[in-house]
Amino acid sequence: MIKILLADDHALLREGLRKSFEGAGDTVVGEASTGEEAVALAKALQPNVVLMDLSMPVMDGIEATRQIRNEVEGVRVAVLTMHDDIDKTRDAIAAGASAYLSKGTSFHEVRETVLRVAEGDTVLSPALAGAMLNSARAEEAGQDLLSDRQIEILQAIADGMSTKQAGRHLGITTKTVHNHLNAIYRKLDAQSLTHAVLSAVRLGIIDLNNVPEDSGNGSAPGI
Repeated sequence: MIKILLADDHALLREGLRKSFEGAGDTVVGEASTGEEAVALAKALQPNVVLMDLSMPVMDGIEATRQIRNEVEGVRVAVLTMHDDIDKTRDAIAAGASAYLSKGTSFHEVRETVLRVAEGDTVLSPALAGAMLNSARAEEAGQDLLSDRQIEILQAIADGMSTKQAGRHLGITTKTVHNHLNAIYRKLDAQSLTHAVLSAVRLGIIDLNNVPEDSGNGSAPGI
């Protein structure tokens, strides 16, 4: 059972999410209607995951995400917003968001994403991943930056696998996967797994063209 903090300025949406999560056996520890309140409640209640809207009064969700990630150890943020704007997606990821989903997403997918974020995964929906790929400028190919194994790991993760699944798929241990990821972060000057994947896409090292539109179980691909 995980602890969830809901941060959205629409009370009806928070009420619906609370009922859905509690009906699924999860615990909603609090609700915030402003970004400032989300930061304060995250500090006070120590949830596993904050489900964060971006458009909120007093402090927007991007700044609230940044403060939570910087000031509240162990609390992760999943963005659930009506915005599909690529710049906002990148800003949220740069601020430390572990997932980015649109409000057109089914509750099943939202909950699956929150559970995966609580376990340490980072999740980006196929639609947003594809939009980011299409908006990325053609840049100098960076194949020589990474080893073949490192490219295989990033591609597996971009295709929707968790780090554990990528290890099993490639026949290596999860520890080895994380060792390669640490090297990837250094080579790409990336601060997170999502950042590394997006940098690799922009450099032409990996692609997201084969990400399925529907994974069959409603969950977004892990990154």
